[in-house]
Amino acid sequence: MKKRGILNSEIAKIVDDLRHTDRIIIGDCGLPVPENVKQIDISLKQGTPSFYSVLELILEEVAVEKAVLATEIKENNIELHGQLKELLPEIEYVSHDEFKQLSKEVKAVIRTGEDTPYANVILQSAVIF
Repeated sequence: MKKRGILNSEIAKIVDDLRHTDRIIIGDCGLPVPENVKQIDISLKQGTPSFYSVLELILEEVAVEKAVLATEIKENNIELHGQLKELLPEIEYVSHDEFKQLSKEVKAVIRTGEDTPYANVILQSAVIF
């Protein structure tokens, strides 16, 4: 049995299989997931686990070269947006509608229990030397 790292076997498998420029989403409990995209639902109740706690754990395991956020987070979730600007590398902003379109091309969506607005991020994996 694993002693450290990501214990959820589905998430660990997705993380292990990521290659350069592959993308995953960490999302809130309301983000729609396209039918052809793997959904890993770890939500337990509203707010648990939080988006931020899941993101921190994923960032311990994944080299990220770019993140994509919905522009709407800037005005609708100011506190989380501030935290993300400090935590993430290069950030690209798109409309929430465009974000949902981009979700069709990700390897997986990790659904958290987060219930604050626009708490969704696309993470693009980096190359490791």
